[in-house]
Amino acid sequence: MKSRLSAAFAAVLGLSAPAAALAQNAEAAFGTWLVENRNAIVRISPCGDKACGNIVWLAEPRDASGAAKLDFRNEDPALQSRPICGMAMIGDFTRGSDGRWSDGFIYNPEEGKTYKSNMHVREDGALYVRGYVGVSLFGKSQTWTRVPDDQGGC
Repeated sequence: MKSRLSAAFAAVLGLSAPAAALAQNAEAAFGTWLVENRNAIVRISPCGDKACGNIVWLAEPRDASGAAKLDFRNEDPALQSRPICGMAMIGDFTRGSDGRWSDGFIYNPEEGKTYKSNMHVREDGALYVRGYVGVSLFGKSQTWTRVPDDQGGC
């Protein structure tokens, strides 16, 4: 009887440890991240009870004329004159009980389109970001790498 109780207790501990790790990983999403193609850095921070992120660094922040790159591909004409640097790239993420972030959005300035998105920090410390249309099955994933906070800005 005692060994069964010990085994049951160990099983419960074994199941709760990953859940606790994921919950901690939700907070690990906050910080600065180099996107997969290495042309931008996004700072993710809490926005009330949600998570959001703005572009804080661009590999090429200026166009050929030396002016700040603008969001000219945006589907909304009213937003086409805003600078890419500093704009919100992700937002409205809700923290799940499993420590993952879901029901957010990700904006792709290269296409001028916004997608639904989910994200979580993987065991290796990288940020897994998935943007999709409709359901997560129809989408694209990226792996972002944590970088030091001070990258010199845009």
